[in-house]
Amino acid sequence: MPSSLSPISFNQILEHYSAQVDEQLEAILPASHGPAADLFAAMRYSVFNGGKRLRPALCFAAAESVAASDSNTAKVAAALEMIHAYSLIHDDLPSMDNDDLRRGKPTCHIQFGEATAILAGDGLQSLAFQQLTELNNVEPAVVVELIAMLSRLGGCSGMVTGQAIDLAATGSALALEQLKEMHAHKTGALIEASVLMGATVTGRASTEQLQALSAFARAIGLAFQIQDDILDVESSTEKLGKKQGSDVNNDKSTYTSILGLEQARREADELFDSSIQALQGFGESADSLRAIAGFIVQRGH
Repeated sequence: MPSSLSPISFNQILEHYSAQVDEQLEAILPASHGPAADLFAAMRYSVFNGGKRLRPALCFAAAESVAASDSNTAKVAAALEMIHAYSLIHDDLPSMDNDDLRRGKPTCHIQFGEATAILAGDGLQSLAFQQLTELNNVEPAVVVELIAMLSRLGGCSGMVTGQAIDLAATGSALALEQLKEMHAHKTGALIEASVLMGATVTGRASTEQLQALSAFARAIGLAFQIQDDILDVESSTEKLGKKQGSDVNNDKSTYTSILGLEQARREADELFDSSIQALQGFGESADSLRAIAGFIVQRGH
């Protein structure tokens, strides 16, 4: 079981990183006026809707684990958050999970219409890659590597394939290894991208450090999804058995449905331990990564 973390300490870390990425997002997202005003409003609505900025926080913390964060880190973090926001817009669509609410607010397609929501996701994805072309004083080879990482882990070798597996599995029971494979792509890949891109943009990360950070990210990415499933069960219990969340409503396999609640908790704890072990060679420079990992497995609703 992870040791208890100071909420104030973690909140300070998150606020510090969130302020920087939000400033960068404000700078790159188009203002909501002109002939595409509704589109730009939908993009802003989806990006600034109360998310915790966990992926940007991982990006900043990874940069600081090997060197230091700077304005380029904020740009990479903004790119990652826009990819994440686009994925949520599309995931909520009627043809996907068909969700009406996201973080307690109407989903993008409910607020702006389905066609505008699709375009908002498209626009955010394009802006994310544009952002990676606007880094300052970064070696061209590093820029290409960053674009390759986001293309790979956000696309056919990562998140998009995870979404496809998820859709194909709707209504059918998955074995545990199949479920792990799906979430390693759907959820874990973008978490891994966040960590690796944050370290890579510094130009200072060694091959050994990137391998260790990848192991950290893969462990904590899976723990993130397990904790999500645990929270869904706990939420359902609190609401007297009412089904909560699209995974339950769409008859999808979850870690808790396969493992049971207590075994799922043990699995999350073991993954947390593995993630911390992966950071042994970093010393205090990786304390923010450790704090974020602790938050992931301790978070409440």
